[in-house]
Formats: sequence, structure tokens, C-alpha cells
Amino acid sequence: MGTVTSSRAAKEPQQERSRATRRALLEAAVSCLAERGWSGSTVSVVAERAGVSRGAAQHHFRTREDLFTAAVEHVAEMRQSALKAVANDLPPTGSSARTRIVVEEIVGLYTGPLFRAALHLWVAASDEEPLRERVTALEARVGREAHRTAVALLGADEAVPGVRETVQGLLDMSRGLGLATLLTDDKPRRDRVVTQWAHILDTVLNRG
Repeated sequence: MGTVTSSRAAKEPQQERSRATRRALLEAAVSCLAERGWSGSTVSVVAERAGVSRGAAQHHFRTREDLFTAAVEHVAEMRQSALKAVANDLPPTGSSARTRIVVEEIVGLYTGPLFRAALHLWVAASDEEPLRERVTALEARVGREAHRTAVALLGADEAVPGVRETVQGLLDMSRGLGLATLLTDDKPRRDRVVTQWAHILDTVLNRG
């Protein structure tokens, strides 16, 4: 009995170390992709940044494509979770103040390092057939989850004509701002666009 208990106790730290290594690799992969692009982001570069051996990296991710698609998905899930957590501190559903905060948070999804990393992955996928199918499926999942989260946070009723399209327009606009931010971070202009989209949403949702 004691031997079984000792064996189980020994496995737990090992599993935790394995999870920590995987997490470090995913976070390093996103950083490398955002900073260096696809051509400059190899498994060796990521492993070095994560502080692990190349062999350890390949133990967790068999191919480069496995590593980078998993990395973008990992951080997308983290951002979605953070966005959902915002709901705990939002003003009441139906208020203009809530709409403004939700728009700001959604725009934030597309103007940070995650979007920059994802964009490099999309560009690579446009030229590399083996990567394209995986990235297309990943983007579809992330896009659907972002839409569902936006609808929930806004308290929007998509049965009302025009609501679904306006929420999707918000997401498309946010991606556009993310592209613009790649070249120059024009915060005053972005703030004006956020204000206008919050007004548009309030109008469509019959709040203003």
C-alpha cells in the first residue's frame, strides 16, 4: 500500500512539471511568432526561449505545426476566459456603460500580441498547404467562440433582425483595428471608433 502511495506521489510532481513545460512552450511560441514571424520561429528558437531542450519540445509537440497551432489556440482560450470573467464586474445588462466596456474588451482581443501571432500563422497558412486546413479550422472555432461571448456579454437577442450582423460587424471591425495597430498604435483614433461602435450597438439593441 505504501509503495502505491509513494508511486502516485512521485507521479504528481512529474505531471506538474510536464504541464509547466507545455505551458512555457505555448507561451514562448506565441511570443516568438508575434516578434519574429513564421520564418523566424523554429522549434529550437521556441525551446530556447522557454528554457527547455529541443527534445523536450518535440516530446510535447511532434511537429512545428502542432506547436504553433496549439499555441495560438491556447492563448485564444485564455483571452476568451479573461473576457468572460469581465462579466462579473460589468454594469447592468441593457446599459450603455456596459456596451462601451464590452466593445473595448473585444477590441482588446484583436490589438494585442495574440492577434499579431495569429496573423503570422494565417499568412504562413496561405502558402503552406499542410498548415492551411488546421489554421482554417482553428480560426473558425475561435471566431464562433468570440461571437458567442460577445452576444452573451452584450445580452443581445439575435432573433431581432440586424442584431447578429451588427455583432459580427463588431468582431470584423475589431480585426481591422488589430491590423491597423500592427503599423501604428493610434489610440485616439481607436477610441473614437470604439465610441461610434458602442453607439451603433446601443441603437440596434434599442438601448439608445
